[in-house]
Amino acid sequence: MRVSISVQSAYNVDDPREGARRMIDRARAAREAGLDALFVGDHHATALPYYQNTAILGRMLAEWGDRPAGALYLLPLWHPLIAAEQVGTLASLIPGRFILQCAIGPADNQFEAMGVPVRQRPSRFEQSLSILRRLWAGETLTTAGENDRFGLREVRISPCPPEPVEVWIGASAPPAIDRAARLGDGWLAAPGLAPSEAAGQLGLYREACGRHGRPVGVCAIRRDIYVGETAAEAEQAATGVISRGYRGFPREALVVGDAAHVAASFAELGEMGYDEVVVRHLVQDPARVLQSIGRLAEVRERLGARVF
Repeated sequence: MRVSISVQSAYNVDDPREGARRMIDRARAAREAGLDALFVGDHHATALPYYQNTAILGRMLAEWGDRPAGALYLLPLWHPLIAAEQVGTLASLIPGRFILQCAIGPADNQFEAMGVPVRQRPSRFEQSLSILRRLWAGETLTTAGENDRFGLREVRISPCPPEPVEVWIGASAPPAIDRAARLGDGWLAAPGLAPSEAAGQLGLYREACGRHGRPVGVCAIRRDIYVGETAAEAEQAATGVISRGYRGFPREALVVGDAAHVAASFAELGEMGYDEVVVRHLVQDPARVLQSIGRLAEVRERLGARVF
């Protein structure tokens, strides 16, 4: 099983440079821990500092090395020409493959802020993904038709990604999981799934792949975690944030403990059929987050040796 990281992009800081430094530090720590891929998220029109994906990932890649990297793009909010160009440039910065995580996004204030009708999320998503792939392949593209959302006229991009972009589609509702099976190279399960829900949704994805005559792609799941020096230290560090109802997630969806416990939790996901766990840290203390990232090296070793 692969262990990757999605570095938190939102920070409640007075000096915006501090949040950016934390993200850069975490990318460096993830490289040193030998994690398998590096990701950042996507969100817009925020009151607190949120570091935008293309710009911050470009800086973080200087700390990362030659392993895969990528970012989440909420495709209905992006003009596909801009998204294609941003990914083409980012993919040119790394020797490994670029992974596009994408989703239709929640029906929240981002859509109103950017003038995008919420009801168009599914159609904009599917059209955008088709356009991205064609532009990345070097096509000169014109779009037209009654339901055309973007109105492209004789457009192309350069640089194109030097190797095919891998597309993971985040989805939790059954129609969205079906879309991931139909259109994606992989599926990214939601972080708030309890283990029984994670197993059930993985089954839906596999069934949908079969219905569409497509091979099962990468099966990844995000887990919000903290790896403590000991089990007691982990509980002490995370109890406060969990007791306040962390993101509304059920407790069993969170992974908090020492390296042996975290490895065992990840192994259970692997036995379900997940290929990759993408971690994000639920504690806020910068020093503790870096220490937890460092301990993920032991988690990976235990997974490889099956020692829990």
